[in-house]
Formats: sequence, structure tokens, C-alpha cells
Amino acid sequence: ATDLGGTDAFLDEEERQAVEASCGPGGALHVPVYISPIALPYNLPGVEGLQLRPATIAGIMDLRITSWDDPAIQEDNPGTDLPATDITVVHRSDDSGTTENFLEYLTAAAPEAWPHEVDKAWPVPAEAAPQNTGVIQVVESTEGAIGYADASVVTGSSVAVGVGGEFVTFSPEAAARVVDASEPVVTDVPGDLALDLARDTTASGAYPIVLVSYHVACTSYERASRAELVKDFLHYVVSEEGQATAAEAAGSSPISDSLRERADALIDTIDAG
Repeated sequence: ATDLGGTDAFLDEEERQAVEASCGPGGALHVPVYISPIALPYNLPGVEGLQLRPATIAGIMDLRITSWDDPAIQEDNPGTDLPATDITVVHRSDDSGTTENFLEYLTAAAPEAWPHEVDKAWPVPAEAAPQNTGVIQVVESTEGAIGYADASVVTGSSVAVGVGGEFVTFSPEAAARVVDASEPVVTDVPGDLALDLARDTTASGAYPIVLVSYHVACTSYERASRAELVKDFLHYVVSEEGQATAAEAAGSSPISDSLRERADALIDTIDAG
């Protein structure tokens, strides 16, 4: 139906096989083009700089930690006066890449505390709202609420996440560090850049809850002119200019120079069959 597409999660093995019907036996390749932290916005008047370790986040999201003065939260925030306010967890009502990426983080960073499988749908019944903006609206209007959303739409307080021995707030630089520390997934395409994100990193200054969006393109097109148009577009998107435009318009984190070099090399492999 289209010459290229976009996705917040790389194609799984079944999807990679299915795409051969339109791309041919060479299949499709992934170019990471958009990095965004997934923030944990919260509404707790009087409490600034809330810190939560992965296991604590998992306990909250699994509805096992139900009050803001819980000992686990207090341990993460020594010296902070935490209220005995009930916690309201807010999640996406629609299937989303944001949910899938957040669940991947919980599974990797807190495997003993998070018992649910990764999916595009949220697995624990709680307060639901559509899309990132809906989650933010409910969090901002509900005292004691916490949710997850693309950082580009977050305007209020958000959690500093435990990474190793420190707590890290989201930023473009912190998100990019995690992506650069991640290894490519093994696919059938040489040099493919579908990434196994380092959700459980302990690297200093890295923010591990990130979403990477990909452009997915065929490795080969029947018409040379079509292949060149796709390549030109992709080269622009990963260029410094393209990434700066995206950051200004959508609040994303620009890809690093090293990832840009790898992306450009991969795009150059697209040809006409």
C-alpha cells in the first residue's frame, strides 16, 4: 500500500516475513529516525523531584503499591515528606507503541517485580485514557495520579528514574545515550538498525525509558526512480537538518553522529531490483 512506513516498534519475525510479499525476498530494513523519552508524569502537590527505582515503579504500576507514603517510595526519597494519598495509575486505553516500549522497560529493568508480558495493550486494569494527551489530561486533573507518556507532551512534574546508583530525569542527551549503548537486533538484512534497547543499563546519565521510531523501507524497489526518492527522503530525515527540524516540531531527541553514519550507510544499500 505504501513505499515506506513508520513504526514505534521494529517488525517481529512474522511481520518481517509478511513484508516480503511487497518488498521481495530481501525484505525490509529499519532506520531509527526519532528518539523520545517516555516520561512518568505525576500529580502530587508539594512533592518535587520524585525519585523511583525500577522495582518501585513496577510495584506502583501493578497496583501493589497503592499509597504515596508506602515504605518503598519513602526509601527511594529519603527526607521527603510523602502524603498518605492514594495512587491512581493512568494508562493508555488504546494499543500503542508507547505502552509496548514502557512494558519492555519494566520487563527488563524490574524482571522480579513485573510479572506481565510485553504487549501494545496495558495489562493491568486501572484508569485509562486515549493517546498521550489523554493520559496527561487525567494525570493533571487527578491528585495522586501517575502515568506514562511521550515526554514531548509532558508539562508538569515527572519522575527521576533509578539507573545504577543514581536517579536520572529525561532529556534528549540522556535518551540518546541509551540508544547508542544498544545493540542491533539480528534480522536477515545486513547492517539493519532495529535496536535491542538497553533498558536495564546502569550507565551514568542514561535515561532508559525511551521510544525509538523507525522508518521501514524495502531493501529493493522495482523502479530505480522510486528507490532514489526513498533514499533521498530517508537521508534527509536522518541528517542534522532533518533531526533538528523534528526536534523543534515534536520535541524528539536527535540521533547521534555515530548512529547517523550507520543509518546513512544502511540507506545507501537500498537498490532497484
